Order: sequence, then structure tokens, then C-alpha cells
Amino acid sequence: MKSELYIARRFAFRQRSSSRPTFIVFIAVAGIAVGTAALILTLSIVKGFSSQIENKLVGFNSHFQIRQGGARLFAPLAEDSLRLARDRNIVSVVPFMEKHAILQGGGDTGISSPAMLKGIPAGSPPVFLEESIVEGEWPGTESRGNFDILVGRPLADALGLGTGSRVMVITTRRGESGNLIDAGEDILDLLSSLGIEIATVRGVYETGLNEGFDDYMVLADLSAMQRLFSGGNTMISGYEVTVRDLSGLDASAESAAETLGYPFYAFTVYERFANLFEWLKLQQNITPLLIVTITVVAVFNIVSTLLVLIIEKTREIGMLGALGLPPGKISGIFLSQAFLISLVGILAGNLLAFGFSIVELQFHLITLPQKNYFIKHVPIRMVAGDYLLVSCIVGALTLLFAFIPARVAASLKPGTALLT
Repeated sequence: MKSELYIARRFAFRQRSSSRPTFIVFIAVAGIAVGTAALILTLSIVKGFSSQIENKLVGFNSHFQIRQGGARLFAPLAEDSLRLARDRNIVSVVPFMEKHAILQGGGDTGISSPAMLKGIPAGSPPVFLEESIVEGEWPGTESRGNFDILVGRPLADALGLGTGSRVMVITTRRGESGNLIDAGEDILDLLSSLGIEIATVRGVYETGLNEGFDDYMVLADLSAMQRLFSGGNTMISGYEVTVRDLSGLDASAESAAETLGYPFYAFTVYERFANLFEWLKLQQNITPLLIVTITVVAVFNIVSTLLVLIIEKTREIGMLGALGLPPGKISGIFLSQAFLISLVGILAGNLLAFGFSIVELQFHLITLPQKNYFIKHVPIRMVAGDYLLVSCIVGALTLLFAFIPARVAASLKPGTALLT
């Protein structure tokens, strides 16, 4: 193959006539490079977007939760965490407490909004939520009886709140349930059980998950919520559990529920937010169609380029045939051209995709409307396997379809080609 590669390299990359075949080859290389870069960036962006949204949902809710039915509060046992930790796939078990409430801001408007109070241990806040604080700080352990909270940016804007603001928290004081209204309860029972607390906004966070998260979830110290809403008892709503291996998530959740027994049940973050994850899957399902479309464009690009080169090199092909070069070697010359052109294009495409990814991750040049996409900037997840997969697919399909013009070149008769 050394002679075929040598001739192919001179045919493809050396200027031999006034019709500038090297310019045609340059266009072909550029087309393959752009197509390869587009495929790689498509995979990187789709995976990056899915990864960021998944991390945000897990940051709010862990991998799975263990609760009792009817949002019932219960007293935790020290043995519960020890029994759950026996599962080697479980990394951490953190108690939490949730309570439905109504928040009313200050000022003349007196705007109120429903909210979910969520208490977690002050000493173990999720890293994701700590990094999302845009104003103030994470509520620490309660001091001097203060009730400090962390609110989302949309909720803070709606109620006119900021760091240091005071807000009225209206909820029930009974410790049996985290619900604001229980089934079978009449309005008198509700009014008699209502309690009002004054909370201080310790900080404001912004994750980009607006509906049902930033505009609804209010975070506080677990001990402060237990003091106010469970009569001083150490009542909790359940346990939040994180795992090492997501492939064993369902098995770990089922095992945890069986370990604690009735009336406990477990559900994963994928079950709780099934609609959001289905939306992410829908975007991933479109990716193969994009890959096929861009690859077909690249294949037709290389085929048309080789056909133009055959027309340009008709006399050279006839001369090679007249000198005794068999049709198989002539076909090999143009397959070698396809290999060289696709190799240069694929390498250039990989460098283009890698360079764009690095620049975007560093400077965030492309912004997105956060209300629609839950993120501010284009997310990119660089995976070496994606670069290798796209390169192999483009290279294999290019060589496969290059067989057609290669056979056309091999079928030319030396006499006819020399007279052209």
C-alpha cells in the first residue's frame, strides 16, 4: 500500500493543474471537520445538559428518600442509620424534615406565597446548594432562638426579601404530619392549629430550577424546625440517601425499605421527577437522528470530492493503467485518498470541538434563558469516548462510501482516459 498512499497523497494535496484540486480537497476536509465537530459538540452538550439537571435534582433530594405514608412525621432511631449503612452501595443517610407553609413578606403589599420548609442538619449541607448561594450564607445552627432560613431567588423577588429580611411563616404546629391540611380536617380544626413564626432570611440561593424548587423550597436548620414544629421532639419526615453506583439505585432503595419494614417506603429521584427525566430522555433520543444527518452530509461530501478528483485526474489514471497498474491498485489509490482526506478532517474536527469546549467552559460565551433551560450557560461534558466514537463512525462510513468513486476510477480504460 506504500505506492498507493504515495500517489494518493500527491493526487490529493499537490497542485498539479490550473483547476486547483487542492482547493476542492480543502473544502472536503473542512466539511468533514465541521461535521465531526458538530457531532462531538452535540453529544457533549446533550450529556452536559442531562448531567447538570440530574445533579441539581439530586442536590435537592438525594438519590432516594425513605418516608412513611401520608407525610407522617416519626421519631428517628439511631439503629436506622446503622442498618441502612450495611448496604455497601449506600454512601450517606441524612435525616430531614418537611413542612408545608405559607410565607408572607413585609412591606405594604403583604404578598404571600406557598412554600415547603425543609430542615436538614446544619453541619452537613449539600455541596450543590452551598455553591448555589448568591447572597448571604447557609443557615447555621440556631442561636438565641432565631429561626434562620435560606430562600430561592424567585421566591425572594416575589416577596421582596433579601438577606436580613424578616418574613412571617404560617403553618400548623401539630407534629403528626408535614401537611398543612390533613384529610378529613375541617376549617375550624385548621384554624385552631395554625401557628405563626417570624423567620430571618439568612441567605438567597439560585439553582436555575424555578418551578417547584427555587420558587417553592425554603431551607432551614433541622433542629430549629424540630423545636418549632414538632413540640421540641426530634421528629423527622424521613431519610435522604445517596449511593455510589447508580446502576444499583433501585436495588438499594428496595433493600432499604425492606430493612426498615412497614410503614416505611422508598422512592428514587427518577421516580419522583419522572416527567423531567423523560424530557431529558427525549432530548437524548434526538441525538442519533442528528448524528445520522450530519454523517450523511459528510459522506456525500467525500464522495463528490473523489468524483471531482477522478474527473481531474482522468489522464493520470489512464497513464497508470497504460503502465500496467492493475484496476485494484487504482481503486486503492482513491480509497487511500478518501482515508487521507477523512483522517485530516477528523483530526481537525476533534481539535475544533476540543478548542470550542475549552473556551466555552472557561469563558461561558453562550448564554441561555435560565427560566426555560434551568441553566445560564451552554453545558458541555467532555467524554473521550464520544470523540473516539464519532471519529470511528465518520471514518468508517467515509471509507465505505468512497468505494463507489474508487470503482469508477478503476473501471476507466487506459485508451479512453488518455484521449480525454
